[in-house]
Amino acid sequence: MRLALADRRPGADDAPPGAPRGVTLLELVVVLVLLGVVTAIALPARRAALDRAALSSASRELVLLLGHAREVAVARGSAAVRLDSVRGTVRLTAPGAPAVEAELASLYGVQLGSTRDSLAFDARGLGHGAANLRIVLRRGHAADTIVVSRLGRVRR
Repeated sequence: MRLALADRRPGADDAPPGAPRGVTLLELVVVLVLLGVVTAIALPARRAALDRAALSSASRELVLLLGHAREVAVARGSAAVRLDSVRGTVRLTAPGAPAVEAELASLYGVQLGSTRDSLAFDARGLGHGAANLRIVLRRGHAADTIVVSRLGRVRR
């Protein structure tokens, strides 16, 4: 029995020849450190991309709502848009039409800021109180500005 123990090499295992060996603790630590570095680089970029995507969707919805307000004003004689920067909502009201409200803060997580809190369109689609109304949407480090001219035109 003594011969059998002496013939064994130190560290030899009973695995068949060609079988994969396990990894060392050092190799495992190196892989985990590399994974952590890649994650630390990728997460801020992913967060910024999500902010830009949400901001783009929110501003697209706001532009559509302002365009709809102008169309409703031409069809019904007038329309009013109210911007609530505290709640992050935009509300469209017109005589004889149901109110339409866009909850930008709760849907997209954006903050809403504007130079005025309201805007009205007349029967010709001209903006009263617009005087180049500027609406700024923010989320994280991303921001988008929407401008409504006196003529009622909306641009991003």
